[in-house]
Amino acid sequence: MNAEPARRAEPAELKNHDLVADYSVPGVRFEKRPARLPNGAIVPGLYNAWIVLDNQSQFNSYTTDMAKGVIHAFRAASNARDVNAVVFTGAGDKAFCTGGNTKEYAEYYAGNPQEYRQYMRVFNDMVSAILACDKPVICRVNGMRIGGGQEIGMACDFSVAQDLARFGQAGPKHGSAPIGGATDFLPVIVGSERAMIACVLCEPFSAHKALNWGLLTAVVPALKVDGKFVANPLVETQFVVDEYGRPAYGEAKTGAALAEGKALMARGTIDLSLLDAKIEELCAKLLLTFPDCTTKTIEELRKPKLEAWNRNKEDARAWLALNMMTEARAGFRAFNEGTKDDREIDFVGLRQALAKGTPWTDRLTESVMPKNRARA
Repeated sequence: MNAEPARRAEPAELKNHDLVADYSVPGVRFEKRPARLPNGAIVPGLYNAWIVLDNQSQFNSYTTDMAKGVIHAFRAASNARDVNAVVFTGAGDKAFCTGGNTKEYAEYYAGNPQEYRQYMRVFNDMVSAILACDKPVICRVNGMRIGGGQEIGMACDFSVAQDLARFGQAGPKHGSAPIGGATDFLPVIVGSERAMIACVLCEPFSAHKALNWGLLTAVVPALKVDGKFVANPLVETQFVVDEYGRPAYGEAKTGAALAEGKALMARGTIDLSLLDAKIEELCAKLLLTFPDCTTKTIEELRKPKLEAWNRNKEDARAWLALNMMTEARAGFRAFNEGTKDDREIDFVGLRQALAKGTPWTDRLTESVMPKNRARA
């Protein structure tokens, strides 16, 4: 007789592998939204996890507690047996994330390198949590993705943006270095020359330029004028060349074209429905794959970013902590204390002082603050 193969009984109760019982924190929302097929039909029992940075008054910048919340939320999404994909985004339509909370930096961490070193452990763990997620991670770029926001966005596997969003780094303009992921990820994604331009010059660039560089999976319009969607009117959204023969796709318009674009912007409203539709489309495509094969494929494709990140993150943490005694102390204070249109230190005055051998003291820091430059 052929014996019936032994079958393992289902466990009476599934194990919970989350690190904490309650991972909710102010400023971070975790939601499960029903997974859908490509035709829009809801799939019973399956979901996409949405992790939402919700600090709109400060452009969704992350505080220390928010960073901890993101870590636990990604762990929970990774462990959830019924989750297909993770959507990482920000609340509202102004910003995905503009990086670390500069108010907290300026008022607590500036001048406290030992504290900032501990904070950077939390930040590093946040980036690592994204890179280690067992589910595909989609960055839904609902607005600005700047500084540390750009870094956590690039840690994701896919990025889909509304085309009014702006991208870029801010470190050397505000007293830091973009070594929380940008110097690791950008050369891998866009090449060394473009990475140099983005990280050193700190000039924000458009979603269309980000798409051209290979930073995005897709871009969709968000501006609605007279009931119809129109592409970002402030930048060149067609493949054109400038007077020197260089591609100008995604570059800011100038002169009369820019004025016309601003007038069109003033008439329109922001509508992110196309962005959400594109996110759902991508999640549906991921749903129709073998889950373990997809996870393994993503793990392999993450390796270039992950190897660079793991090689550099601890050295970066130590340097960033010590920098809180000098340039970061000045830069974050200037951003926090300056006006909307004047949040940078006196770069020339600082360089002149350092050229004379002036030591980093409170007097030097105060002398380069925006308020003192304005009086000079």
